[in-house]
Amino acid sequence: MQSEMDIKIEMCEIGKRVYNRGMVAANDGNFSVKLSENEFLCTPTGVSKGFMTPEYICKVDAEGNAIEANEGFKPSSEIKMHMRVYKEREDVKAVVHAHPMYATTFAVCGLPLTEPIMPEAVLSLGTVPLAKYGTPSTMEIPDAVSEYLPYYDAVLLENHGALSYADSLMGAYHKMESLEFYARLLYQAKMLGGPKELTDEQVKRLYGMRRQYGLTGRHPADML
Repeated sequence: MQSEMDIKIEMCEIGKRVYNRGMVAANDGNFSVKLSENEFLCTPTGVSKGFMTPEYICKVDAEGNAIEANEGFKPSSEIKMHMRVYKEREDVKAVVHAHPMYATTFAVCGLPLTEPIMPEAVLSLGTVPLAKYGTPSTMEIPDAVSEYLPYYDAVLLENHGALSYADSLMGAYHKMESLEFYARLLYQAKMLGGPKELTDEQVKRLYGMRRQYGLTGRHPADML
């Protein structure tokens, strides 16, 4: 079992990955990890996620209120969004919010990711819905994503970015990577005249494989 320090170190490593892959700019993005029913670690507001060290990481309660924070650091201003995910998804242990370029391009155009274009994306994500725009740091975003939480592990945020969540921090990060790869591939395919989509039968077979593999999380396959 990871210690709190181990988790903080991992959060800093994920911060570097997110930053180095261009999924955030400057001080953008935030992520969190659930320790217990009333304790969560989260990234601080107003700092670059690519340059964090463990003392940057804050601890909050289930309402998003600071429990522990070193001088000069405050919990992410978007912690309300994270808390809504944990409240409605008991299986979720970590949440990642970022602004990956291609996924966010779809989000700012008001377009969800729905085309079935490759097996890995169908198995991992199925589709990625678009939550209505909400003002950052308000309850508008938690309310907007709420309707999708029972059915999906990743959501685009209209005119904002993307949100992913899983049973581990690395799992939530990998969802974000998969989301961005899917969006980039779809964008580039559209530049060449549009992708050749998988058929309904091919998608159903992949959904069946997902259930057969016993993959965790929520997915459109679970609704069939």
